[in-house]
Amino acid sequence: MSDPLLRFRDRFPILETTTYLVSNSLGAMPRSVADRLAEYAHEWATRGVRAWAERWWEMPISVGDEIAPLIGAGAAEVAMVPNVSLAQAQVLSALDYSSPRDTIVMTALDFPSVRYVYDELATRLGARIVVVPSDDGVGVSEERLIEAIDERTRLVAISHVLFRSAYVMDVARIAARAHAMGALVSLDAYHSVGVLPVDVEALGADFLTGGVLKWLCGGPGGCFLWVRPEVGETIAPALTGWQAHRHPFAFEPEMEYADAAWRWLGGTPVIPALFAATEGPRILRDVGIDDVRAKSIRQTSRLIALADARGYSVTAPRDSARRGGTVAFDVPHAREVALALLASDVIVDYRPGAGIRVAPHFYTSDEEIEAAVELIDDILAHERWRRYADTVHVVS
Repeated sequence: MSDPLLRFRDRFPILETTTYLVSNSLGAMPRSVADRLAEYAHEWATRGVRAWAERWWEMPISVGDEIAPLIGAGAAEVAMVPNVSLAQAQVLSALDYSSPRDTIVMTALDFPSVRYVYDELATRLGARIVVVPSDDGVGVSEERLIEAIDERTRLVAISHVLFRSAYVMDVARIAARAHAMGALVSLDAYHSVGVLPVDVEALGADFLTGGVLKWLCGGPGGCFLWVRPEVGETIAPALTGWQAHRHPFAFEPEMEYADAAWRWLGGTPVIPALFAATEGPRILRDVGIDDVRAKSIRQTSRLIALADARGYSVTAPRDSARRGGTVAFDVPHAREVALALLASDVIVDYRPGAGIRVAPHFYTSDEEIEAAVELIDDILAHERWRRYADTVHVVS
């Protein structure tokens, strides 16, 4: 069948030499990013400190404006931050957890880095954390989650798409319950923005965090934080820095927060990451997120069918409306098989409890999906996984 989205393949150099099925972890680099990074180096080399006034200082907000259309936000509402752990910590630091609203509700399947922040920081701020468990390791009972939200709840901190299984949470339903109980909602949308339509208003989020690292193909160090304007007017993060000051170059001894998204910035921004971060979101806007989602559903459905035909254990949701962009399936010797795939330039990843994660994106061809699964067959049939049995990788 004809696939109009494949016309974008030539914008991504790595697709010339690999089958790239890991955009859920690190999106392919757009060819034009090299030009943007060269532009940064040229500005630093030729403009020096003047570059701050000429555009660098504004970039955490101007780059946020590139993200805003992809989440349904307005201009100057999105702040760029170095990582989501920091963004979630800023949200935590802005709230009061004194009794009676002393509770944060989370799930057992939220990304560990975010869980670490809440476990370590929230409790030191006086918050009580309620973790809603999972019965199957794939999803979380939304009924149980809703029951956990009550008059003591200050914040509901959940993921839009669960990282291990790609299960899509019914955020709007959960947010409606939270707001009815007087609580706020912090949504980690790292695994949804760029592969699912995301609209902060429709979802009912009060805070949304994410990053360009994965589906947005923007590289490391470019994460973002959106705060509902009417919420942001009433609070400010204790975890802050000089770029959030109303008069930063006055170097005043006391904090006076800037307005809107500026108050959620921190210290000096990571400018090279911001130069790299813009190209991927621009391409995604050109492609069209509805077309990206339709193709993702089709290709992940095919992956599930291929895994089922071989008897592999699929840990992704069967209902396409509840499935993000990744299919995880467990095969014998899955870790070693994943390493053998990498050695063959078929780029996937492995996660304990899930198996091999395969994440096609808008630039993936149907033939690549078929060939990747056939290569798994070959690796198992010829026991090529054995050569990786004793291999230890710090990064997987």
